[in-house]
Amino acid sequence: MSLLKEIILLVLAVGVCLGAGFLGSSFTMPAIEGWYSTIQKPSFTPPNWLFAPVWTVLFILMGISAYLVIRTGLSYQVRLVVLLFVVQLVLNVLWSFFFFARQSPGLALVDIVLLWVAILALIVMSVRIERWAGYLLIPYLVWVSYATVLNASIFVLNRG
Repeated sequence: MSLLKEIILLVLAVGVCLGAGFLGSSFTMPAIEGWYSTIQKPSFTPPNWLFAPVWTVLFILMGISAYLVIRTGLSYQVRLVVLLFVVQLVLNVLWSFFFFARQSPGLALVDIVLLWVAILALIVMSVRIERWAGYLLIPYLVWVSYATVLNASIFVLNRG
């Protein structure tokens, strides 16, 4: 693959991931000062300003990971990883929709558990194709693990 094609593929992969993040933030931003500010949150809730930079880094790492897998060719295994990658991106965006737009921590909790499983499977499958592609997703899994506990805590604190 030529250098130009490599650069275009990398930019597209990162761009798709950042685009998913932008879509998710379109559900998130309107609720931050409204509904989200009124619900009970656990003491380990990070400040609101932290989410955007963390997610930006994670989406960039996701894009680089996807690029590393796709550049190896379009084998059956690569196509499966790309499909799973798309599934987890959809679950990621849906989480923002369920939690913030629908104001449903319970539905968001179901979604984020599915997202966590999808990310773990993606890491396992990616490592088999390109080791660093899987490794780059580990911070994403760690953050989503934290977010899952945070989501569950918010669900419990605001039931009833």
